[in-house]
Amino acid sequence: MIPGDPSVSTERYRIARMFARRLAFISLAAVAVCALVGISITVGTSGISAEDAYKAIVNWVLPGTFGDVSDQTMRIVMNLRAPRVLMAVFAGASLAIGGCITQSLLKNPLATPYTLGVSSGAGFGAALVILLGAGIAGAGTEGIIANAFVFSLIPVAVVVAASRFRNMTPLMIVLCGVAMSYVFSASNTIFQFFGEPSAVKSVVFWMVGDLNEVVLWNVPYVAVVAVGALVVAMLLAKDMNIMRMGDDTARGLGVNTDLVRTSGLVMACLLTAVTVSFTGCIGFVCLLAPQISRIFVGGEMQYLLPASALTGAALLSVADMVAKTVFAPVMLPVGAVTALVGGPVLILLLLSSVSASAGVRD
Repeated sequence: MIPGDPSVSTERYRIARMFARRLAFISLAAVAVCALVGISITVGTSGISAEDAYKAIVNWVLPGTFGDVSDQTMRIVMNLRAPRVLMAVFAGASLAIGGCITQSLLKNPLATPYTLGVSSGAGFGAALVILLGAGIAGAGTEGIIANAFVFSLIPVAVVVAASRFRNMTPLMIVLCGVAMSYVFSASNTIFQFFGEPSAVKSVVFWMVGDLNEVVLWNVPYVAVVAVGALVVAMLLAKDMNIMRMGDDTARGLGVNTDLVRTSGLVMACLLTAVTVSFTGCIGFVCLLAPQISRIFVGGEMQYLLPASALTGAALLSVADMVAKTVFAPVMLPVGAVTALVGGPVLILLLLSSVSASAGVRD
């Protein structure tokens, strides 16, 4: 482009407009997440008013500020509602970041850590404890969490080993993950066939994904991993952008494609492994959040990563409020809500993208 050429001004205007659009979406998503947290903390079946819920939070931060908040209200808000609300935010962000990284590195919009078998591995590990009482940390909640995490790492190891083969394409890596998913799902089904009905019910409920059993000490683990992974992913964003042009081009520009892909996949799978260990297999967030974000911010990872994280947090927060209110006082498993709503939304997004592509060709 030649200085003074009208095309230069047009291009600068286009870039500035795109930057403003990306910044606006990320800002609005951040505000939406904060608003959803504020609303969700007041939603429940105990009849606590919004004012009392906020007073309880203030009293927890600054003890003794309000003297008219009962101990029961404090226990309900801080031990039941707050962990669930915070976990929805950080779990949604973690799943979305993992899905965003996986889709970018494998150049497949349907590739997610769930596709790679992480959730199935976690489900099998949890089933061993629930059905057989066999776990590396004994029975109980801690045993389920520990077993789910350890077994979710097995698909990670397989995917990493597969990615080391020079002739292994991204599609073949995804197929390896799908194969691992089928193996774990079949093993889980066999164990359920011989299990007690009450234990089988617990396994099925855990596989759907839920936030009912979350406690406050669970939240920091997911939060630290989510924030740390986002920081590392942002550092790798430039290389991941280059890799979208193809591995040969990226190598020619000095990118260590094997290292970036392996690091990214391990990080994405670990994010999902940690999250599902505490919440069960909540699906569709890791697939849907990056797809929605890409519509508004494009495919550049330095914008897509934070946008996906915030969108994932918002999606799971909304799903959690729906799960708590639709059939109150019965609380639905949030994983069922995300799948029930996410399926049609994903179909609409795919149809709209197909229509847009057809319009461009015409």
